[in-house]
Amino acid sequence: MIQYLQKKDGALQSLDALQEHCWVNIYPPFDQEELEEIAKRLQIPMDFLVDSLDIDERSRYEREDGVDLIVINAPIKNRDGSEHEADYITVPIGIISLDTIIVTISSYQNPVIDYFIERNIRDFDPMRQKDFLLRIFDRAIYYFLIYLKRINHQRNQYTAELYNSSRNTELTRMMNLQKSLVYFATTLRDNEQLMIKIQRTDFIHIRSDEEASDYLDDIIVDNSQAREMADIYNNILNGTMDAFASIISNNLNIVMKRLTAVTIILMVPTLVASFFGMNVRLPMAENPMAYLIIILFSAMLSILLVLVFVRNRMF
Repeated sequence: MIQYLQKKDGALQSLDALQEHCWVNIYPPFDQEELEEIAKRLQIPMDFLVDSLDIDERSRYEREDGVDLIVINAPIKNRDGSEHEADYITVPIGIISLDTIIVTISSYQNPVIDYFIERNIRDFDPMRQKDFLLRIFDRAIYYFLIYLKRINHQRNQYTAELYNSSRNTELTRMMNLQKSLVYFATTLRDNEQLMIKIQRTDFIHIRSDEEASDYLDDIIVDNSQAREMADIYNNILNGTMDAFASIISNNLNIVMKRLTAVTIILMVPTLVASFFGMNVRLPMAENPMAYLIIILFSAMLSILLVLVFVRNRMF
């Protein structure tokens, strides 16, 4: 799906066809012929489009034949549906800058690009390409921070459930969160290196613009903060999972101990009944109250065992 967008009358509007001074956004589903056609019309190296669709593409920048490519990774909610996959993953967003056109392309619909398309941002114009690029960096970090807070909140919920659990369900959920944190920490580190390199080489030519330079400095600081948060949450989660793996094992041992105690208590009446059920001459064989006496005797022994187990905290 290819969208052509342009800022008109203070609002971002969709166009029916490619025009000068517009923003081209490419989302799945993809048509190879459409990609080849757009690459040919805009004279974009086909590798720029294909590389941006690789889910494992690292954050980087490249310039070829006067066309600039910046690939930055952004977080999204994983909608795979599998319970064994990470809850959140990161996907690359390719940003291709030409003289009068800017192109964004991603293999997944993501909240970073959707933010600019769906909201009528008053001071936003995609043709101010340097500002647009920095805003994409900033918005990507914003969603990293939002998802990190959600991950930490989910971790607290699973932790509360694990205190009284002997199942592996909560541990599996926490493993999925751990996978998300690994994605986030790795991606934030790559993004930070990309932005520092852009700043050092002045790849987007903002060194003479004090406001834009300060904006990029702030973005790098925020990215560093998000990376540290991901590392801290990951360390906490590792320690929590190790601790609760032991707790689950201990809970299981407690359940087995209680079941064993119940088995012993129930064994006493069975043992007494077995003795008096022998086909031999037995005491009280002629006593009309023998049945009641045996039942009371068995119950007293069982109660005595219960008291012993309670006293020794076997229950």
